[in-house]
Amino acid sequence: MPTAQKAKAIDELAESLERAQLAVLTDYRGLKVSDLQTFRAALRQQGAEFHIVKNTLTRIAAEKVGIQGLQPILDGPLALVLGYGDPVATSKAVSDFARTSRILTVKGGVLNQQVISSADVEALATTPPREVLLAKLLGLMVSPMARTVGVLSGPSRSVAYVLQSRIDQLGGAETALAAD
Repeated sequence: MPTAQKAKAIDELAESLERAQLAVLTDYRGLKVSDLQTFRAALRQQGAEFHIVKNTLTRIAAEKVGIQGLQPILDGPLALVLGYGDPVATSKAVSDFARTSRILTVKGGVLNQQVISSADVEALATTPPREVLLAKLLGLMVSPMARTVGVLSGPSRSVAYVLQSRIDQLGGAETALAAD
């Protein structure tokens, strides 16, 4: 039976796991305090938090919110990155820091209550941001309409080119008006 303090920590961790869009489990061994502060600041900009947690408490909290399959990842020192905003931005921040520090390693993650591998976290980091994806979707929706307008305006544009060509043949707009 956990103590009251551990029970409170489990409840807080369970609530955080439930709210988080993305949780990335990392091994932080070897990182300096200054590196952790830099990392926490970068995560804060993305709406994420970094917590050093105990494996047993994390396992209990995950089971409490219905996350199964974390047991193989919960080995050794563990730090948890909880992203409450855009999961892509959070995974990019973690991936960038892991790449530059060469010490932080990603063990796996939880995306919308489903356990994902470290390769999946890396793949998520290479996904374009939400705004870019929305812009591409809008472009795909607008493109057929723009092509349709181009096709429909083609004949009237051709008539205008023919009339302009005839005006130029007659010596310009002044001569054409004088002939009338």
